[in-house]
Amino acid sequence: MITGAHVIVYSKDPEADRAFFRDVLKFPAVDAGGGWLIFAMPGAEAAFHPSGKNDLHELYLMCDDLPAMIEALKRKKVAFSPVHEERWGSITKMMLPGGGEIGLYQPKHPTALKLVNPPSP
Repeated sequence: MITGAHVIVYSKDPEADRAFFRDVLKFPAVDAGGGWLIFAMPGAEAAFHPSGKNDLHELYLMCDDLPAMIEALKRKKVAFSPVHEERWGSITKMMLPGGGEIGLYQPKHPTALKLVNPPSP
């Protein structure tokens, strides 16, 4: 039985990006040894998009109110790309301190999250 998913984000400065996930995004973590933090993430879903190449992967964090989330994170000095609208959601990229970026979006489509984490009655 599959019990979860483990996402790996490669970085030129993993210590800075770990600090960002811990201190700015406030994701809880365990120390796997030697300060190697592994973060608990919110519920996840996977989608498969067409591509001319295999082994391309992206990480997007999801939120219910993108403008409010951007405003809250800007107060913590997080930089963002411009928001653009797609049929399936409102999207931006968050700049990581290590030089990379991860996506942040507010979905306009039904999400699969409720299939594993149904809302409480």
